[in-house]
Amino acid sequence: MKLIKLDAIDSTNDFLKGLSQKENLENYTVVTTKSQTKGKGQMGSNWASEDNKNLITSILIKNTIININEIFNLNIVVAVSIVQVLNDLKITNLNIKWPNDIMAENKKIAGILIENSIKENGKIESIVGIGLNVNQTNFDNLPKASSLKNVMHQDFDIDTLLENIVIKIENNIEKLKNNEIDSFWNEYENYLFKKGKPTLFEDANQQRFMGIINGVNRNGQLEVLLEDDSVNFFEVKEIMMIY
Repeated sequence: MKLIKLDAIDSTNDFLKGLSQKENLENYTVVTTKSQTKGKGQMGSNWASEDNKNLITSILIKNTIININEIFNLNIVVAVSIVQVLNDLKITNLNIKWPNDIMAENKKIAGILIENSIKENGKIESIVGIGLNVNQTNFDNLPKASSLKNVMHQDFDIDTLLENIVIKIENNIEKLKNNEIDSFWNEYENYLFKKGKPTLFEDANQQRFMGIINGVNRNGQLEVLLEDDSVNFFEVKEIMMIY
């Protein structure tokens, strides 16, 4: 992999996106930084990080998604890959909160933001942004956030984590290309946060309701069993979990 290390940048996703528009970058080009000033999360949220304490990276992935209907497959593979790496480190009580937050001990330790673009030749190019809380311990203003150090009470080497995650993603994408996607979906569902448990949700109109997560369909929609025994499917921007 080609690795670009930066001391500080506004957004690794934006940097890598701009670079890919100027140059023909090799697959799995990786940008990482010690400090990020404008990190982005799902639905335009900000992602804050202490300098030099966490893994902040973006990975260029090409020649993987053939059509637009397969986009969530990449989401599945990346989330499961990170969980597999963390499992190898014996991180306890891991879950994936739909669509792609990584949880440990019921607190968020990582977020994933995948931005896709369709090129002139019709091929889809993806930039996978990953923010993993590693050695940061202070989350005073983020009560639902945690880190590997807070969970395991030890420091972790950020460069080693990055290498392991990229290698795992690359290996799993090869399996994806060999039509092994069902195994990743099964693993994703097994780790799905709050699956099968009564959960409070809030919709786009700030109306709250109870439901039970049945799973996620192949379009990436959350399947929720409602109190009247009906089943609804929700897009990412349509619903928020209250926990």
